[in-house]
Amino acid sequence: MSLNTKLINLLKTAPCFVDDEGELVLAAVQDHAWKLDHDLVKLLLSDIEIKDKFFEEIDGYWIFNINTFIDYISQKNFLDNSYTRFRNRIGLTIGGKYLRERGEVALAWPYKDCVLEGGQTKEEEKRKEIFFNEVLAQDEINRLLDPKVLTNFTRYTAKGTEKVTDFKRDENGVIRENLIIKGNNLLALHTLKTQFREKVKLIYIDPPYNTGNDSFGYNDNFNHSTWLTFMKNRLEVAKELLTKDGSIYIQLDYNEVHYCKVLMDEIFGRENFQREIVWDISVLSGYKTLTNNWVRGHETILFYSKTPDFYFNKLKTSHDEKYLARFNKMDENGERYFDGRGERRYLRDVIEKGKAIGDVWSDIMSFQQLPTSKEKVNFDTQKTEALLERIINSSTQKGDLVLDFFSGSGTTSVVAHKLKRHWIVVEQLEGQIDILFNRIVNVIKGDQSGISKSVNWKGGGDFIYCELMKYNEAFMDRIQAAKSSEELLEIWKAMAENSFLNWYINPKMPEEAVKDFEAIGKEPNGLEKQKKLLAELLDKNQLYVNLSEIDDTQFKVGEKERELNRKFFGEQV
Repeated sequence: MSLNTKLINLLKTAPCFVDDEGELVLAAVQDHAWKLDHDLVKLLLSDIEIKDKFFEEIDGYWIFNINTFIDYISQKNFLDNSYTRFRNRIGLTIGGKYLRERGEVALAWPYKDCVLEGGQTKEEEKRKEIFFNEVLAQDEINRLLDPKVLTNFTRYTAKGTEKVTDFKRDENGVIRENLIIKGNNLLALHTLKTQFREKVKLIYIDPPYNTGNDSFGYNDNFNHSTWLTFMKNRLEVAKELLTKDGSIYIQLDYNEVHYCKVLMDEIFGRENFQREIVWDISVLSGYKTLTNNWVRGHETILFYSKTPDFYFNKLKTSHDEKYLARFNKMDENGERYFDGRGERRYLRDVIEKGKAIGDVWSDIMSFQQLPTSKEKVNFDTQKTEALLERIINSSTQKGDLVLDFFSGSGTTSVVAHKLKRHWIVVEQLEGQIDILFNRIVNVIKGDQSGISKSVNWKGGGDFIYCELMKYNEAFMDRIQAAKSSEELLEIWKAMAENSFLNWYINPKMPEEAVKDFEAIGKEPNGLEKQKKLLAELLDKNQLYVNLSEIDDTQFKVGEKERELNRKFFGEQV
């Protein structure tokens, strides 16, 4: 058995290094190698021949030669099967390395100076993520981040749906509509930037935690470097949307919160870090006591401002009975007081002033069951309305704009609506759209769950639903509907002729690549493998129609849609 084969077989024994088809994912191996992952090192040491190849003995210690290992697995012919050969033959190279694998600038983590679209639908979550290097692919990045055409505008009120004919604006011409936008959130943020730059008072996000087991079904299995790039791209444009006195809250757990803190220091400035809020979620974690460790009982919310001069409303809460019991002395007037350090404090004054809320929140439950109107099912959410109520009340006033571009079940929009703030939420997953849509419709109709009773919510208001207009999805649909390898070859030919391929893909159909593609079709589950490969070839920055191409007949934007986009974007169209 060759060293190549032996190494590949050994690496495939680790589930984290293979995809759903059992193929080796080199990016995952490389990422673990750069981090000197102990499990990878132990795996390599388990075979004598592999150990001799990639380790060097010094004074009785075996030292991992990481550069030799990375160079070896990155060579063009390391993986020698039809699946890999196909990718090799259609990939463009410089100096023997594929363009998609070249990290020309890597300051703090691989691909830091790249843009990652980071799709989150079920169709996209299995595809290999695409990094656009800011130096090599500037044109592609500009096209990817161009504002997109919006479509399927519909206004929803308590009485039902209405056609959208125009958009409400304030005295300064700023759009004052509540918006649900369906589509990739990075592209949606760059689309919103044209109208809402420095108009958002508060951003709250609950992004993927990078656990590999996210309950909402996001593509929540990015490796560490990819996750950081994914977040950096979105946070940079999010900062542009905030007002000068605006704030942003990011909720995470231990997996990435400390790295995100450093990333936020870089983007927003260390001087604009305000608080690390610890939220007690022991009601969810307390029963998980099987691990030989402390029970995890909290999540972290990072609170940053746009500038040092930020708006903040210092909220108060009631003192607990244990604290109030300390006021056990009585003066000659019969008033209770506490004598501490020679200073007399009266109970009536303490109750009147209330207790300032600290940065450890143990008084908010971390679980809420939400009734929805669709099929009378319940949806459980960890992020309760009370949590968002505290954040929104502390950092906004009535009429301010709140943004959440990882909307999920829609708690941000629900609470913002009940507190009479304007709101914009972005969501890509179909299931989440259904949940948040039904929740906000119920709120408009007078829903009494969550904080409704405490804020005297009676219903009212409206919102507009719209979507980023799709384009290359037509090819995605054809690929998924194909019944044979022959049909897929015809689709590949059409894709090549119309230049819809990725920037790093050979626009032609090399004969050898066609042979490898046909060979893949004869393997077990071959048709599905072929479909996946063709989907990877598509130019993902053309999944949506750019606003600059709204008048191009090939995109088939209707006259009514063009008119509404002109009203939404104004002079930009």
